[in-house]
Amino acid sequence: MKLIANYVSIARIFLSLTLAFTKPLSIAFSVIYLICGISDVFDGYIARKTETTSKLGEKLDSVADLIMLVVLMIVLYPIINLKVQIIVWIVIIAITRLVSMMVVFVKYKTFGILHTYANKITGLVLFALPLSFDFIDPDVFMYIICVVASISAIEELFIHLSSTELRINKKSIFSKQTLSIL
Repeated sequence: MKLIANYVSIARIFLSLTLAFTKPLSIAFSVIYLICGISDVFDGYIARKTETTSKLGEKLDSVADLIMLVVLMIVLYPIINLKVQIIVWIVIIAITRLVSMMVVFVKYKTFGILHTYANKITGLVLFALPLSFDFIDPDVFMYIICVVASISAIEELFIHLSSTELRINKKSIFSKQTLSIL
């Protein structure tokens, strides 16, 4: 019972990888994609409700999110047909994220991605991308994603640089502990 949340995260890792072998935007793709999204919401919820949160669970959730993001970038790139400025912006966001991960590794000798509100909003907006193709111009949506992702990446990097301890579940730069450092 106490490992259910971790099993949900592990299942999301495997389901995310299956998206790479599924026809993009097909019904099968959409079903798997929606299951991945629902499991992303429920793994943390299950862990909190069953009081089985763990460092391993936090890492599994972050790895599952990262794998899903990479798979989606590879699968959706040919469909979206990104403009050069969006590609450059995404590379800058990725570099900011990598620097943040390196700061965590150097300071704390571990892997860690924060579960901030900004990161959750970024995940939600990214999740909406393939579902939005029929309703919103992909170029416009990519600019929205880049703005939101930039804010969350900069916030996370700032938190890591200014913190003295790794708190994966830190909600925001405006949380009490960060404000006291400022």
